[in-house]
Amino acid sequence: MASVTLDGAAIRDEASFHAASRAALGLPDYYGDTMDSWVDALSYLRDDEGMTKFRLKPNELLQIVIDNAHAMRTAVPDLLAEIEYCVGGINERYEDYGEKPALQLVLR
Repeated sequence: MASVTLDGAAIRDEASFHAASRAALGLPDYYGDTMDSWVDALSYLRDDEGMTKFRLKPNELLQIVIDNAHAMRTAVPDLLAEIEYCVGGINERYEDYGEKPALQLVLR
């Protein structure tokens, strides 16, 4: 299983979340630093689009681990809730195309 780790203590706003995601996921230069861009990038994990540094196999998951999630929940609870919502939506997209979910969010 592929895995990336984000430090929830270092995420204080949407800009720091996108900076951390850009580094951990290998997002392209043209990545838009928005949640819509994040959803789009993670919707192509099994394609040759090059939206991230990951290319998942048909049944493989990308585990997104947020360490110090308690700090993030305290500092930016709405952002953490939006990330959880987006991960669910991305997995639904994969299922809509007849594929297995591609993401697993782990809060530590």
